[in-house]
Amino acid sequence: MSLVVSEDGGAVTITESALTQIVVQAAEAVDGARVRRQRRHLEITVADGHASVELELAVAYGRVLPDVARDVQHRVADALTRMCGLEVDRVDVAVEELDR
Repeated sequence: MSLVVSEDGGAVTITESALTQIVVQAAEAVDGARVRRQRRHLEITVADGHASVELELAVAYGRVLPDVARDVQHRVADALTRMCGLEVDRVDVAVEELDR
């Protein structure tokens, strides 16, 4: 899966790997959040300029889990919108483990 943005001057292809890196870096920019084993469960679906993301997180022990997850949702959506011009329909986050 890749994203192709076409304009009069040509096309730009954003690979699945680049999209994954955008999501991981945005998620891990939230204090206390870590994407759990990137390849285990990180799914990005792109169609007709819209994106949906599913990812699993490890969160630092002692953090308020819903707050961290909500911050991750906002950062991931913002990054995909700013960097790729996508409208993000949803970012589903599962907190799967705690880090000490």
